[in-house]
Amino acid sequence: MARVALGWGTRDLARNAEVSPDTIARLERGEQLKSSTIDAIRLAFETAGIEFIPANGGGPGVRLARNSEPKST
Repeated sequence: MARVALGWGTRDLARNAEVSPDTIARLERGEQLKSSTIDAIRLAFETAGIEFIPANGGGPGVRLARNSEPKST
């Protein structure tokens, strides 16, 4: 969901998180990744303006931060 909100493809996310596109594919298939890899991906999203929101009755999610527009890659 976060990639789509930013208009990023898997290669864009991989480049911004400094991981391989295969790593992003593994993440999206639900495979286990190192916590440091997850942290790098999360940081890439947050730097680009994504906020991770906790479950609020409808489950956890993501949104663009207020006063934020998707940042180009």
